[in-house]
Amino acid sequence: MTQGERVKEVRKSLNLTMEQFGNKLGVTKVAISNIEKEKRNLTEQMSRAICREFNVSEEWLKTGEGEMYQQLSEDEEIAGIVSDLLEEGKDNAFYGIILEIAKTYNELSPASQKVLTEAAEKLADNLAKKKRD
Repeated sequence: MTQGERVKEVRKSLNLTMEQFGNKLGVTKVAISNIEKEKRNLTEQMSRAICREFNVSEEWLKTGEGEMYQQLSEDEEIAGIVSDLLEEGKDNAFYGIILEIAKTYNELSPASQKVLTEAAEKLADNLAKKKRD
């Protein structure tokens, strides 16, 4: 399988059109089409952008060896989700909610922050326990 075919496989696995895929990478659908059809080589910069944006294994994209996607730690996965939610800024409904949660937390006294943190930890423990059972 060629690099262009692997790029197409990534795009298809994400159910993205060439235009959607290109928009996330800052290029046009024509650029993506040219890469997929091997009319243009996959540059190092574009390869890094695909790997970073879509969590694709660099080794797999270059050689076809290994797994398509990198395995993320739970913290990395959560950070990616939050980053995606905040990326669109004020155009994203979650932006305002997350911003207000952070502002409200910062307005609390240290004692109230501690109580809220303890409650969140207990909730997380209960969810983890439920997941194991």
